[in-house]
Amino acid sequence: MSRYAIVVDLDHCTGCKGCEIACKNENHLRLGEHWNRLMLCGPYGDFPNLSQYYLPFMCQQCENAPCVEVCPTGASYRDPDTNVVLINQDACIGCQLCMSACPYGAREYDEQENVVKKCTLCKHLTDQGEKPFCVSVCSVQCRYYGDLDDPESDASKALAAKPDAVHTLFDEGNKPATAYLLSEKYCEWHDTPQGHDTNDNNALASFANPA
Repeated sequence: MSRYAIVVDLDHCTGCKGCEIACKNENHLRLGEHWNRLMLCGPYGDFPNLSQYYLPFMCQQCENAPCVEVCPTGASYRDPDTNVVLINQDACIGCQLCMSACPYGAREYDEQENVVKKCTLCKHLTDQGEKPFCVSVCSVQCRYYGDLDDPESDASKALAAKPDAVHTLFDEGNKPATAYLLSEKYCEWHDTPQGHDTNDNNALASFANPA
């Protein structure tokens, strides 16, 4: 079975927010809504030996997705062809149980429509053979999309190129598929980053300091 996900090379991410803006524009998100967020992690260390990195994150496409498990209506589901976790807006009742189950705060509640929404990996584009918009517009080309089970996909090749730099966010048994590349020569990886969301300093408190 396919396992489509995004790989982000943090060695080259400049924190420009291009992916964040592209996501908002492509998905017509309202003011304050984010399916892709940018966190500044750090600085770490003691002066003058300081380091930091930018961490763009979205739905982590968990192998054991807790959001799917708790959804009472089946609105949160896994696409049978791509294995991507999606939300059927017509079946969503806005109970927000999936939001509570997500370890990363990657879902948002739309009060106007009474539904929960999140990154779809631009299904409307990938179904047509295109890449997610955030991947296409990345100014430094540090985002890769593809089937992790296909060694010839862009995502798999990116992981294979830097096997010692591969990281994922903290795993509570959900097995996140989204991967990040960060080499030790740039900064030490922190799977529970201490930093701040560049949009809202309070929005990621539970993510930065998980219970």
